[in-house]
Amino acid sequence: MSQELTRINDFVVKFANVNGSGSASANQLFARSILGMGVPISTRNIFPSNIQGLPTWYEVRVSEAGYLGRRGGVDLMVAMNPQTWDKDVASIDPGGYLLHDSTKPLPPSKFREDITVLGVPLTEIANRAFADPKQRQLFKNIIYLGVLSALLDIERGVIEDLIGKQYKGKDKLIAPNIQALDLGRAYALEHLDCPIGLRVRRADAVGDRIFVEGNDATALGCVYGGATVAAWYPITPSTSVAEAFAKHCNRLRKDKETGRNRFAIVQAEDELAAIGMVIGATWNGARAFTATSGPGISLMQEFLGLAYFAEIPAVIVDVQRGGPSTGMPTRTQQSDLLACAYASHGDTKHVLLIPEDPRECFEFAARALDLADRLQTPVFLMSDLDIGMNHWLCEPLSWDDTRTLDRGKVLTFEELEAGTPFGRYRDVDGDAIPYRVYPGTHPKRGAFFTRGTSKNADAGYSEEGSDYVANVDRLLRKFETARTLVPAPVIRQAARPTRIGAIFYGSTAPAMGEALDVLEAAGIHMDTMRVRAFPFHEDAFRFIAEHDTVFVVEQNRDAQLRTLLVNQGNIDPKRLIPVLHYDGTPITARFIAGEISHRLAASGDVARKELAS
Repeated sequence: MSQELTRINDFVVKFANVNGSGSASANQLFARSILGMGVPISTRNIFPSNIQGLPTWYEVRVSEAGYLGRRGGVDLMVAMNPQTWDKDVASIDPGGYLLHDSTKPLPPSKFREDITVLGVPLTEIANRAFADPKQRQLFKNIIYLGVLSALLDIERGVIEDLIGKQYKGKDKLIAPNIQALDLGRAYALEHLDCPIGLRVRRADAVGDRIFVEGNDATALGCVYGGATVAAWYPITPSTSVAEAFAKHCNRLRKDKETGRNRFAIVQAEDELAAIGMVIGATWNGARAFTATSGPGISLMQEFLGLAYFAEIPAVIVDVQRGGPSTGMPTRTQQSDLLACAYASHGDTKHVLLIPEDPRECFEFAARALDLADRLQTPVFLMSDLDIGMNHWLCEPLSWDDTRTLDRGKVLTFEELEAGTPFGRYRDVDGDAIPYRVYPGTHPKRGAFFTRGTSKNADAGYSEEGSDYVANVDRLLRKFETARTLVPAPVIRQAARPTRIGAIFYGSTAPAMGEALDVLEAAGIHMDTMRVRAFPFHEDAFRFIAEHDTVFVVEQNRDAQLRTLLVNQGNIDPKRLIPVLHYDGTPITARFIAGEISHRLAASGDVARKELAS
């Protein structure tokens, strides 16, 4: 028997449930109770694509040190699903704990000798206390929450307050939930050795940080960024972006005097129609966006090419999931980078913004709307399921009330009336961005034409090769202008000089931060760069040039960021070492640290000298 794990405010609890069993509410109460004791947490919900019956997991990382990525491994497994029992028990770290429903005895072969088994007759307790079959199932989850509160030394009052807030205005639900909580707590205190080696101790490590989903923050960023139109077609995991946008608009986009809506939200018949509506709205001067995922991006290709070539602003929120085809619709990946960067046929390059957490989702959503107007082009916000559909602990969302919307180069009626020269596709300022005019601005001047065909600088139809070359070359120069406007990468220098570097992006960030600490403790020092946008800032290529060994950490099979770096920087592919994770679950710190350690140990002289020094 392994020695029991003993950790305070630093462990991983995983719940194995059946989808549709009502466990989500209890599991979230558990997570929020630890947060209520001032201890940082991160949660990951791994759920199936059906409505009911398949396995679902909910993982809670408790870390007073502030690690918010997945660590890897499980210290305490709450095993409530017989279908996944063997897999769940096998995932527990040696010395860890297994909490299960012991109403029906299991043979010794179903357990491990190196873990502590905590059996509680949950079904029996629920059946004795509650007569209604539905209540028995629902309150069984609250009973195991009570057991956990005793085992982990979580203050009962914190959970009671959370239950009161959750069911505010529904007093008849509060009492039975408290009853179920106390039933589980009383059983654990009487029959189990409480608390166990894993404990929650009140701390003050959360500060003013908020607990928010990325999709909610993205939607709020679109509101603050001036969006008044959203067109979308439901698709996991992006649907809640549109739903949250509607919620925020109903609160913030109502005319105060008349109560009328100052927004339009359209559920289109498909993704192609949705992006078409967005392009039509932005051509008319509104700020508009759509939210989708990989399959939707595939369907939008033709209209994305139109917006790029005709130079019409559009914002596309891509909450990435596992692909291709239907793929794994409720699993996370970073696998749409190439599809979005080069979306549509012909020579195209699109702007991508890549947030690391909900705070940047909020910031980058508003920034994407500005950039789309400034550059007159589609801009993609590259979120993913991990950020979008999980709650993240992050810095409060902030907004400068003096900030004005950047509408870009738009000629007014007065400027046109005064005779300002206008050619829809003329580069008059040297930044490759032409001026535009909203339809209806002037009755005689302004050129309503916006062409998706080849044209000359004045939007006249042209099949002259020279006109076409001049136009697409200008679009390439405009992409260079975009390089100066997008968010620069975030570079972190190691504590001591090193020739080893690592590049990562998006939701990989929190696991990467912990992995770096693990590697440094093992004597491996690395500089890192978090990429936040495409086109890449010059600092990205400078970072690569300054390091002999560069790892590129991604959550896809084909090393898509590495491919973009190689293509855009003319970099020798051998200089960039891929570290790839793509099983659909969020990447872990253990995986990153293990892969990099292994690669360095097996690599060439430079890396070996680095380790030796």
